[in-house]
Amino acid sequence: MTERASPIESFLQYLRTERRMSPHTVTNYARDLQALDEFRRVRKLGDWDALDATHIRTFAAAQHQRGLSGRSIARLLSAVRSFYRYLLRENRARHNPAVGVSAPKAPKRLPKTLTADQATRLVEFEPKTPMEWRDRALLELLYSSGLRLAELVGLDVHDLDMTDETVRVTGKGSKTRIVPVGAPARAAIRKWLTLRADIVAHGEQALFVNERGKRINGRKVEDLVKRWAQKRGLEVPVHPHMLRHSFASHVLESSGDLRAVQELLGHANLSTTQIYTHLDFQHLAKVYDQAHPRARRKPEP
Repeated sequence: MTERASPIESFLQYLRTERRMSPHTVTNYARDLQALDEFRRVRKLGDWDALDATHIRTFAAAQHQRGLSGRSIARLLSAVRSFYRYLLRENRARHNPAVGVSAPKAPKRLPKTLTADQATRLVEFEPKTPMEWRDRALLELLYSSGLRLAELVGLDVHDLDMTDETVRVTGKGSKTRIVPVGAPARAAIRKWLTLRADIVAHGEQALFVNERGKRINGRKVEDLVKRWAQKRGLEVPVHPHMLRHSFASHVLESSGDLRAVQELLGHANLSTTQIYTHLDFQHLAKVYDQAHPRARRKPEP
């Protein structure tokens, strides 16, 4: 490049030739740095060494206000840091103002749940075949005890204790926990166990088996949950983990006992369980808006 080339042009050429970055990446870097250059010119900041960390934070915040996601801003800041590393190498800058500037955290996506009525509609159907009884027992247990998919398919018959009305679950890190099993789930499981005896392969210990009598796998469970949700007229896509989320949300909504929900779910940290407090607050806020006479806003004229 000639000496008349701008720092940005020189940097982009460096990316193409020395770093051999893809044209797509170079285009993204060019767009991000041109936006920063415009920011610098509008504020009459002079050369690139005039920018400090406060300027970079202000620039990132402005991009965020324009609708850029946290991930896009993280990419933008990465481009700025790389640009200043190049300027330092070429003795065109004395510091890197983007070091230590982080992108705004993306908001945590709240888990989607079924309402209590939707969950009941999903699990309460009249089975007509042994496999439908298996499905009924499986769905009841997922919702009754808040199991992970891997925990469900890993269950053996001896993990059930119908006397204590519990099931022993092996969760993440091979940690075991004892979880209550509700009355409807126990009734469905008892019926399934009588039918399972005629289907199960010799020596198979799995609680839930497929048509060949072998342990059911996770993909099969995902498919049957989706199929039953459609058959039962639920207008939302349903997956096994959604029943776990629904279990947690409904128990917390009724009890308010976050520690108990943590134990039931097998979460190592309470912070993991706290996501459900947001769901519970959403429910409470909705009830408040509907019920409190001073909560409802008057329509604007």
